[in-house]
Amino acid sequence: METAIPGIILIEPTVHRDDRGFFLESYRESEYRDGGIRARFVQDNHSCSVKGTLRGLHSQYPNPQGKLVRVIEGEVFDVSVDVRRGSPTYGKHFATRLSADNFHQLYIPPGVLHGFLVTSDIAQVVYKCTDFYRPEADFSVAWNEPEFGIAWPIESPILSEKDRCAPRLQEVEDQLIDYQP
Repeated sequence: METAIPGIILIEPTVHRDDRGFFLESYRESEYRDGGIRARFVQDNHSCSVKGTLRGLHSQYPNPQGKLVRVIEGEVFDVSVDVRRGSPTYGKHFATRLSADNFHQLYIPPGVLHGFLVTSDIAQVVYKCTDFYRPEADFSVAWNEPEFGIAWPIESPILSEKDRCAPRLQEVEDQLIDYQP
């Protein structure tokens, strides 16, 4: 399902449940392509974090990554911010809850900032990436950037040193990519 921000797509897969548990297809290229995700994925990542951990807001330049994100344990408050120059939704964000219970996935296109806050005791997040992680290209924007107006459900999250020192948006404008409809 396309969101109000071009290119950000929320996926609600069909989950088959019975007395034994559940089954779902977590990715089928042809189905996702038909749903608007034409990306080729080259890397999978997996993180585990404790309640109150906030990871983000992250991107890469050059070689920005698109991401297909899902939670396999726990729950997160997931946020994507459109910072693609020239985008009709520049500076706007999309927030949703992803959990192991709702099975929702979120596709975040290249050039869009991404972050999440762990709202359960623990959360494991897995995501497919459209480009390889490059430490030299990695950059962050402050999670509490006033221009974004994100209503994070926490006041004092647990942050990495990188995220604690992340600059404001105006300080990284040279690392933003152009919007391409």
